[in-house]
Amino acid sequence: MKTVTVYTVPGCASCEAIKRFLGARQVPYTEKNVREDPAALAEMQARANVRIAPVTVIGEQAFYGTFDDQRPLLEAALRDNEA
Repeated sequence: MKTVTVYTVPGCASCEAIKRFLGARQVPYTEKNVREDPAALAEMQARANVRIAPVTVIGEQAFYGTFDDQRPLLEAALRDNEA
């Protein structure tokens, strides 16, 4: 199974929705708060080329935008991740 990382900021509704989505599917993930951790922000920017959370990385695939934008892509990536 590929690793899953979620780059977040406090108070972000889409960040919370992605964490609930992954938790409901029992997908283990690492959360990195880019507001409090400059190294995590630099890592997120290098992986996704964006400066705004949430960013979800599954293996080498990076997804960004609102939860509604990410959800269908995350569902497909997680199905592929199980195979």
